Amino acid sequence: MTVASNARTVRDAAFDVLRLHGLTTVFANPGSTEVSLLTDLPEDLRFVLALHEGSVVGAATGWALAREEPALVLVHTTAGLGNAVGALATARVNRAPLVVLVGQQDRRHLAQEPFLAGRLEGLAGDYPVRVEFPVRPQDVPGAIGRAVHAARAGRGPALVLVPMDDWAQPADDLPVPAAVVVRATVSADPTSVAEVAELLSEAAHPVLVTGSGADSTESWRALTALAERLDCPVWQEPFGARAGFPQDHRLFAGHLPADRQRVRQALAGHDMVLCVGAPFLRQYPYAQGTLTDAQVVVITDDPAEAHRAPAALAVVTDLPDFCDRLARLTPPRPSTRPPAARSAAPAPPAPGERLTPRHVLAALAERLPVDTVIVEETPSSRPDLHALLPARTPLGFLSAAMGGLGFALPAAVGVRMAQPRRPVVAVVGDGSSLYQIQALWTAVHYDVGAVFVVLANGRYAIMDKLAEQHGGKPPWPAFEEIDVAGLAEALGCPVRRIDDFTDLCAALDEICPTLADRAQPLVLEVTVGVGDEFRP
Repeated sequence: MTVASNARTVRDAAFDVLRLHGLTTVFANPGSTEVSLLTDLPEDLRFVLALHEGSVVGAATGWALAREEPALVLVHTTAGLGNAVGALATARVNRAPLVVLVGQQDRRHLAQEPFLAGRLEGLAGDYPVRVEFPVRPQDVPGAIGRAVHAARAGRGPALVLVPMDDWAQPADDLPVPAAVVVRATVSADPTSVAEVAELLSEAAHPVLVTGSGADSTESWRALTALAERLDCPVWQEPFGARAGFPQDHRLFAGHLPADRQRVRQALAGHDMVLCVGAPFLRQYPYAQGTLTDAQVVVITDDPAEAHRAPAALAVVTDLPDFCDRLARLTPPRPSTRPPAARSAAPAPPAPGERLTPRHVLAALAERLPVDTVIVEETPSSRPDLHALLPARTPLGFLSAAMGGLGFALPAAVGVRMAQPRRPVVAVVGDGSSLYQIQALWTAVHYDVGAVFVVLANGRYAIMDKLAEQHGGKPPWPAFEEIDVAGLAEALGCPVRRIDDFTDLCAALDEICPTLADRAQPLVLEVTVGVGDEFRP
């Protein structure tokens, strides 16, 4: 069907839905099935190009988390969605709301599976919170509206699969079948608050475990008040992707380890464990036995997290309101607990001694502004990063909750684009950086002033350590020939190479005061040795 040039099209109607929900920035790596949507894009819609779909989704994830609003993603049929699946899985576990438009071949011959036709509905598995393939072209705008609400409510990617010819079809002269605004109650149930308060009052030695779900100004304030009234230690969940409590607070005990024996040791002596915004309790290697003999209560805003918790009580609720009410209802206890011990910074290396990741992290800790967002992807050094670089403000720490590599570089780009005045520093291993090195081009092209600190040891150190713990030799080689700084330069990104402690300190003294005002990215490649120990 041909449409008169002045007639309203599905594309026009879809743009209006996007504008209605503030989705005017589209992160994309386009293909031919998206040309009909993107050609002559209206000037009020911003197009952000990334050179691989992992970078597209990673940047959109950082943008969504930093703004606490859905981000818009466009990917190209099977190839694009297939490349993006790992990043979409990360977005789901990181609770990042994304609206993902997926291009498809022309609807009129899909039955014949033409070139570039995709079997898209199940390609991303169960990671999307919603997948829609509109029955008619005219259903596309409504599907986008519903995807916005699904992404926000489900805190994950919602997909809309759109054949390329749909955009030019005439739009319905009818209301879009999707609510403009959806309100959900956010007040906590007073009965549940009172029940948890009573359990806390009966506990002789309670302990708090906080997680990514509590990473907000309101939750931090309420949990700080609660911890101080209880005078109890506060642990961060194992493998937390965000910080659920100020990690420079005197009651912050550290990050729970990811194996059962050490978790039991950390929680020994406590008769009640209150998990807030965290699952109970993510582990890494499997081991026999229970995690704790204490009574467990889980407070979460994620129903799935509550359903799978081995807890005496799980409450699904709005976290800031619940925690605020709980803090006010909890009687104060005497303040007798001494401040938690902190990891000491290492001594500077001797002349000629090779830098270690701990040297780099300690140097960063001395110089970074309080509100810096640290985006982490250095698996072998993550315990040291936690010990030396505490999150001091909400969104002060961000990592891939899924565990897969390729998140930090594009996520740092997205966070900085969403909050252009906030310092953003990605700390990544050289092996990790290679998964989405293409994201540096996007940072350069769009004047994204993030700094990327690459700890270069020329190998997958985490894999070497795991093989060593398994009692054998790894079959994979080192890759000391790879020049990450050279790759960055080829993508147009400024770089600095660092080999010794004096140069490191001088570079950081120059760079750190500029972090809020930078309009240019920088890769700081620091040659480091491999640490002696890995205990996640």
